[in-house]
Amino acid sequence: MKTLSNILALVGLLALAYWAAMAGSAHLYQARESLRFAGKSRNGTDVTRASSPPEPVQGTKRVYPATGAVFGKLTIPRLGLSMIVLEGAGKSELKLGPGHIPGTSLPGEGGNVGVAGHRDTFFRPLRFIRSGDAINLISEGEEYRYQVVSTEIVEPGDVRVLYPNGQETLTLVTCYPFDFVGAAPKRFIIRATKSV
Repeated sequence: MKTLSNILALVGLLALAYWAAMAGSAHLYQARESLRFAGKSRNGTDVTRASSPPEPVQGTKRVYPATGAVFGKLTIPRLGLSMIVLEGAGKSELKLGPGHIPGTSLPGEGGNVGVAGHRDTFFRPLRFIRSGDAINLISEGEEYRYQVVSTEIVEPGDVRVLYPNGQETLTLVTCYPFDFVGAAPKRFIIRATKSV
């Protein structure tokens, strides 16, 4: 019995160490990229295109950043939230921060910009979001301002929330409920429209 309890204690410690390593890695990435982002923004260099494909020829559609590259910086002042957003919403991107959902619009195009994040890490404070909250997204050297207009809870396969709706929209997606242990059964959706 003592051997079993020692094994279980060791497994628990290893799981805790793994979680701490993953969380530490993500926070170090966010800190490093935030400093890089701030430095490049100050001197006028386009921070989001540093490791991306070349700019499109004038008159053509803008090019998405490379998967895993910095997409921009998202802030929600009332919640004290400030984080680097990556391009892509796969496991490797979402380990490091929220990700721009491929296939959704780029900011400034007039469509629906989708950003996903984990409810138990970077998007945890979203449980306190309210209608009227300001959300700012800096991408390609431009700042886009949005205001929260609604929240809703949907099924995981309900992708209609990412469809364009005739106005520039920012849609934040995370799992729900926030305190659920394991894979959460629903999605929490925040809709914000472009402020003038």
